[in-house]
Amino acid sequence: MSRIGKLPVNLPAGVTVEVAADNTVSVKGPLGTLSQKVDSDIKVEVGTHTDAQGNEFPAVIVTRPTNQPRHRSLHGLYRALINNMVIGVSKGYEIKQELVGVGFKAEVKGQVLEMSLGYSHDTHFLLPAEVTATAVTEKKGSPIVTLKSIDKQLVGQVAAKLRSLRKPEPYKGKGIKFVGEQLRRKAGKSAGAK
Repeated sequence: MSRIGKLPVNLPAGVTVEVAADNTVSVKGPLGTLSQKVDSDIKVEVGTHTDAQGNEFPAVIVTRPTNQPRHRSLHGLYRALINNMVIGVSKGYEIKQELVGVGFKAEVKGQVLEMSLGYSHDTHFLLPAEVTATAVTEKKGSPIVTLKSIDKQLVGQVAAKLRSLRKPEPYKGKGIKFVGEQLRRKAGKSAGAK
C-alpha cells in the first residue's frame, strides 16, 4: 500500500466533502470551496476514522483497485491533493517573500503588485483573483510581500513567478527570496594579490 495513500484525511469542524458522480471531489470550508477531478480508477469515500484512543472522526478515505504502479502513484497523489484542499479551506496557505536590495519597494493596489526592483522602470505584477497580497516595509528593513490563498498549488506558482522577476544573485544576495531561504553565496574578487 502507498504509505501516504492509506492515511485517512481527517476533516476539521466546518469542513464538508462531497464526491460527485463523475468522481469530482468538492471541499467546502469556512474560507471557500475547492474542487478536484479524481481519476475514475481511484475510489474516494467520506466516512469515519477511529484513532488509537477509540475516538471517531469524520474522514476522507482514498482506495485503489490494484497494486499496479500507476494505481499506486495515483493513490498517494490524490490523497495528498485532497489533504491540501482540506487544509486550504480550513486554514489557508501563506508564503512570505523578501525584496533584498537598495531602493527595492513593494506596494499593493487592488490585485496589482507594484514593485521597484532596481530596473529602469517599475514592475507591475497582476495577481489572480484567488490570491491576496500585502506588502510591509519596516524601518531599515527589506520590504516583505505576503501572499495568501486557499489553493496551495496556485499560491506556490504565483510565488515562483514573482521570484523569477529578480532571482537572488549569489554575491550580495540582491533579489526576491523566500523568507528564511538559505542562499549559496560566492566569494567576490579578492582584494588584490599580495
